[in-house]
Amino acid sequence: MKPTKTSKQWMREHINDPYVQMAQKDGYRSRAAYKLLEIDDRDHLVKAGMVVVDLGATPGGWSQVVANKIGDKGKVIALDLLPLAPLARVEFILGDFREDSVLAQLEERLAGKQIGLVISDMAPNISGIDSADQARSIHLAELALEFAAQHLKPGGAFLVKVFQGSGFEEYVKLMRTHFKKVVSRKPKASRDRSSEVYMLGMDKI
Repeated sequence: MKPTKTSKQWMREHINDPYVQMAQKDGYRSRAAYKLLEIDDRDHLVKAGMVVVDLGATPGGWSQVVANKIGDKGKVIALDLLPLAPLARVEFILGDFREDSVLAQLEERLAGKQIGLVISDMAPNISGIDSADQARSIHLAELALEFAAQHLKPGGAFLVKVFQGSGFEEYVKLMRTHFKKVVSRKPKASRDRSSEVYMLGMDKI
């Protein structure tokens, strides 16, 4: 299939993107690693020895960042519908995090430890229909929030990518029912034209 004008433009921007070039130089799986690094520098989410769950982790940029910060006594468990190439100090579960069989695997990997941080950089496959894409992105964010509400220990934190648009304000209100503090972050590595923001819930109720 012949590349479209839009896909050619995206590829040109992607190749010339300074964060893509930095990721290749620094050995990160994706440019998204710098978003988490910047947010963590500001909010100090990732602590040595903590247990972190990464939802929709593939290709693994966020899991890499976390694994480098938590040390040998910490644990990062990554989940995704798509396979994840092996990463040092990252345990991976293939499947839908809503399914009982996947949750059973998670409980087994946790071995009684409590989750201190849930992170989600998930985004839907884009159809190009803005209203449908927004609805699907909010739905993914809601699923991640539901998981965090059920599995995070009291006082834990939750970081999720959300796209501003229909349903955004309602989503933020929902987050505030589960966390004492909710703030938004727009890291430099987020493209200016993107409506994505990262919502951070701290101190789970």
